[in-house]
Amino acid sequence: MVAMEDAQPDVDVPPDAPYRILLSGRYLRMLLLSLVFGVLIALACFFFVGLQHWLQHEVWTNLPKAVGYREAPWWWPLPALALAGLLLAPIVSRAPGGGGHLPVNGLGGAPIGPRELPGVVLAALMTLPLGVVLGPEAPLMAVGSGLALLAVRRIKGASDPQTAALVATAGSTAAISTILGGPVVAALLVVEAAGLAGARLVVLLLPCLTASAAGAVVFTGFGAWTGLSIGGLGLPTVPPVANPDAGDFLWGVPLAALIAGAVALTRRLGRVTGRWTGGGHTAVRTVGCAVAVGGCLTAYALITGRSPEEAALSGQATLGHLAADPGAWSVAALLALVVCKGLAWSISLGSLRGGPIFPALLLGAAAALACSGLPGLGTTPALALGICAAATAVMGLPLCSAVLTVLLLGEDAYDQMPLIVLTAVVAHLTVLLVNRTADARAAAG
Repeated sequence: MVAMEDAQPDVDVPPDAPYRILLSGRYLRMLLLSLVFGVLIALACFFFVGLQHWLQHEVWTNLPKAVGYREAPWWWPLPALALAGLLLAPIVSRAPGGGGHLPVNGLGGAPIGPRELPGVVLAALMTLPLGVVLGPEAPLMAVGSGLALLAVRRIKGASDPQTAALVATAGSTAAISTILGGPVVAALLVVEAAGLAGARLVVLLLPCLTASAAGAVVFTGFGAWTGLSIGGLGLPTVPPVANPDAGDFLWGVPLAALIAGAVALTRRLGRVTGRWTGGGHTAVRTVGCAVAVGGCLTAYALITGRSPEEAALSGQATLGHLAADPGAWSVAALLALVVCKGLAWSISLGSLRGGPIFPALLLGAAAALACSGLPGLGTTPALALGICAAATAVMGLPLCSAVLTVLLLGEDAYDQMPLIVLTAVVAHLTVLLVNRTADARAAAG
């Protein structure tokens, strides 16, 4: 994850002196810095997400109505994504940092510094609202780490490498906690991504908890005060509660493996696109990939007769609609969504800029709900296992993915916990097997 892996080697904590480290004046000052940064970063993230959602609403709702359409017509993604490619191309080829990390690499990579931050923000705000099939989580983490590093460099005595790494990690964690369920998910994300234990884990975890808790309170409270949409990942309505039975487990285990394997293979396809756009004429290839994404979204609209917006963007809104009324989609429409959005997602992963997680959750949920008509497989268990399998496959963090699924489903998830946990285990093992097999074949070939 951004900044977390890079923070790991810099955290040198003697195992025999954890209390001395945690109670030192330097570390307590770092916690205070994390608290202040969490508040400031949450405010920046609030306006970032709010502006993104406003632009998205203008492009996909107000503008089509202004030109005489009730909703975005089937051809709408073609000019929208072409414009996204044209706007992104100069950022990728000329801006410092190339507009951020390639999303096919997950949320990993070196922290985004202040110099690269403008390009990341511009790339996200100028392209994500136009329909790029990626989420806002990676740009938000970049905002968090970039702002934290910018601030810490101006504080006397706080610019040493260890402090900078920890503060950058706390900043990115505070940012991601605003849309991924709050401090609990952010804390687990730190635990799994850093791979630490004992005193070293506590040293890294406490600033992240402090920053993410402060940020989550400010982010939520500011949204309630202003009345603006803050765009956090959530499911306002889910299918009725249904306790998982033997049929859910019998279908759920192979289905979790199938979804996780498909997500892993789709990501590997995105790496092919990434290698293609990483050579010469990057700007031209970026525009070509963006147009190809628009073609996938248009194909979904033509095949199903539904709005192309369902397959475009990060999938947050569509996931909420799908969970609230799964019966509104036919099996054919769900499969078309999986194929068309999945292909658009793979192209976006290797060529455009944004976060990889949100579209994967929708793909997993749609694939599982398409199979919910199988005898013995319930709608609620299918939704739970689909989200968890996809989250595990794209993040590589089974514990964090299971907790995220539980938080998304709310009270209805408690009965699904055994199935969710088993799904996370199966999905993680499946991804390891797929990657090992693919790497072995690539080495042999």
